[in-house]
Amino acid sequence: MKHLNKINIFLIIGLLSLAIISQFFFFRIDLTSEKKYSISVQTKKLLKNTESELNMTVYLSGDLNPGFLHLKKATRDMLEEMSVYTNKGISIVFKNPSEAPSNEAREQKYAELEAQGMNPTAIYERDKEGKSIQKIVFPWLKIEYKNKAVYVNLLKNIRGNSGDENLNISIENLEFAITDGIRQILNTKISKIAFLEGQGELTEAETYDITKSLSHYFQIDRGVLSNDATVLNNYQAVIIAKPTKPFSESDKYIIDQYIMNGGRVLWLIDGVKLAAENLSKTGTSPVIDLDLNLSDQLFKYGFRINPDLLQDVQCVSVPVNIAPANAQPQFEPTPWYYAPLLLTSYEHPITKNVSEVMGQFTSSIESVGKNPEVKSTLLLATSDNTHIIPVPATIDLADMPDPKDKNYFNQSYIPVAILAEGIFESCFQNRLKPQEITTAFPFMKKSINTRQIVIADGDIIRNETTGIASDSTTIPLGLDRYTNQQFGNKEFIQNAVLYLTDEEGWLQLRSRTFKLRLLNKSLISNEKTLWQVVILGSPLLLLFITSLFVNYNRRKKYTKIN
Repeated sequence: MKHLNKINIFLIIGLLSLAIISQFFFFRIDLTSEKKYSISVQTKKLLKNTESELNMTVYLSGDLNPGFLHLKKATRDMLEEMSVYTNKGISIVFKNPSEAPSNEAREQKYAELEAQGMNPTAIYERDKEGKSIQKIVFPWLKIEYKNKAVYVNLLKNIRGNSGDENLNISIENLEFAITDGIRQILNTKISKIAFLEGQGELTEAETYDITKSLSHYFQIDRGVLSNDATVLNNYQAVIIAKPTKPFSESDKYIIDQYIMNGGRVLWLIDGVKLAAENLSKTGTSPVIDLDLNLSDQLFKYGFRINPDLLQDVQCVSVPVNIAPANAQPQFEPTPWYYAPLLLTSYEHPITKNVSEVMGQFTSSIESVGKNPEVKSTLLLATSDNTHIIPVPATIDLADMPDPKDKNYFNQSYIPVAILAEGIFESCFQNRLKPQEITTAFPFMKKSINTRQIVIADGDIIRNETTGIASDSTTIPLGLDRYTNQQFGNKEFIQNAVLYLTDEEGWLQLRSRTFKLRLLNKSLISNEKTLWQVVILGSPLLLLFITSLFVNYNRRKKYTKIN
């Protein structure tokens, strides 16, 4: 008895000591192998900057299937973990958008949420009788702070993935998605990026959709380069979107020295030139090399855009009228091999969990040179059924290849977009400064550590428009109008710009990976009764065995006493 009393005393003293120490030292322990319940240092630092309470409204509630219930729970866990590191806490409210006294009231509530930019997701399930039921879900989070509001889409819906896979990816992406919204709402610093003009680049209307998305993060300017080499000084990144005219030496010098001083550039450059109008009218078009006077500059940085055209079996489809002349039009979807669906790299945060990117008259790109101070990463590539057409050539819509012809589609994973990071060499080494340049930096032969992305397809950033002037409508970037499928163009370009300008490693949060642990549905179906008996019977069996053991001990104890 005395020995037991001593143990109890030491235990009480230990617990009291631990309680006292915990008042002075704050710590949390995440015992999961994937650190599911841990948040990054960047997130903790961001949350410490909050000056008042963050109000979070999650529109994931009601009659949800197990997958969305898992997303709901993960969202609550993430917000509660974040609340610990804020100065004023986080208030969390879950709302059911489908809860309404009538169908009319429900539809009105849906319309109000959609007007705020929260698009619903339709999910299809089967009831006990096997009938298909459609449910409308709003997987959105509304963040409010100091009379400002930001809306965050919690669901990543990647084409070709199963529902379970997309929900798991959504959970992996939660920290980045939520902190991205908080960063937008807390941001008071105005950073600037620029679209260059003057060489026949895409117009403001053709880049409207991506400009709108990027405007949540940056002030966006557009303009022509002057003779002042310092004109790009104040811009975090520069976007060169599908130029069609040659660059002057002075323009090249300004861009070069901007890069040497740490500037970041997103190049979207076509490798070939063709007459798209002739192609739509006559069905044919010549294809020639597009000379932008950039080959020497890009080569010096470690890139070469090849003068070729890529065809890919993995591509979008377009409606083609197959009816005879003077007959009622009859349209049939036909593969458009010149619009490849480009594969994204799973290894890099720019492209991880991004849907295929839709190209248009794409060329190939390759890394050249052996600069040990530059690291190159492949971001986009074609599929394993690709054909390369060297130019000059002629496109003839009447002469389309058979997708099953392996001798024709005999190339695999041709690079289309490359990220390069490191120290670049100036293409103006051992060359005179252009006479037109008036104001300039002290000339730099090598850059400080910086980043560039080169994409051999200018149309990846271009959104389509319908109508004319004030009656025009912008088609969302990456949307295929004919199949109504949304591809990953917008997310890819946005991630690319955010990565180029990211100094704190925010985009690395997209690299989180959680192992998807799915139940074997066929095994569950076949062994359902067995596992029901095991689950229900195990506690009763354990209770019975425990009671036998207790009774045995009691009998043994009192038998000895007697």
